[in-house]
Amino acid sequence: MITISEVAQRTGLTTKSIRLYEEKGLIERPSRSDSGYRLYHSQHVADLLLIARCKRVGFSLDECKHMVMLANDPHRQSRSVREQALEKQQQVASKIAELQAIHQQLTAWIQACPGDEKSRCPIIEDLKNNS
Repeated sequence: MITISEVAQRTGLTTKSIRLYEEKGLIERPSRSDSGYRLYHSQHVADLLLIARCKRVGFSLDECKHMVMLANDPHRQSRSVREQALEKQQQVASKIAELQAIHQQLTAWIQACPGDEKSRCPIIEDLKNNS
């Protein structure tokens, strides 16, 4: 059994994040020492590493919770994991398309704006007229 600070060191997570994941039910509640300190075991560390990896690729806390559940289910079907990853991929693709549209709009504005000492600004004019 290890303490929360040791878990944080092993996983790269903050103690605040670890407590949040516990509070939200992403990991099993750790046991407590006689003095009230949380005591974690290797499964906690494994689950927290999985959560950290899931967060890095954009999964929400609810999605992380589902992935932990799937990871710990010996009867899981890979189809369920694949579906979750596919759904996240589609969300990311949609977000990329939104960001590309924003980038194109900003590029057009920058090209249209003379950036001189005068007060006329095509960017402001477009923002005011298209609200």
